Amino acid sequence: MTCKDAEKMIPLFLEDGLDTDDLRKFMEHVDKCEGCKEELTIQFLVSEGMARLESGNVFDLQNELKYCMEEAGHTLKLRESMHWLLYAIQGLIVIAAITLIVLLNVLF
Repeated sequence: MTCKDAEKMIPLFLEDGLDTDDLRKFMEHVDKCEGCKEELTIQFLVSEGMARLESGNVFDLQNELKYCMEEAGHTLKLRESMHWLLYAIQGLIVIAAITLIVLLNVLF
């Protein structure tokens, strides 16, 4: 992923709008690229800071961004685990279907 691609994804990331594949690529890139990490920080501070100022809420945006990144990492791990679980279930269904076909052929 290029920095340009990552920078285009920042608004989607902040809105929790990236699919699993894009989220993985984005997280890996931002983790390694200081420039994109800085751009993410700036966009987060601007968007969240303005919203918080308008509502009058007190905030600690640096820690909130850190929390946001940690949550995205947890979300990514959960999504990937769910994909593997679905693959396992599909495999079990195929095995059950084959077993049923074999049993039906033996009985009839």
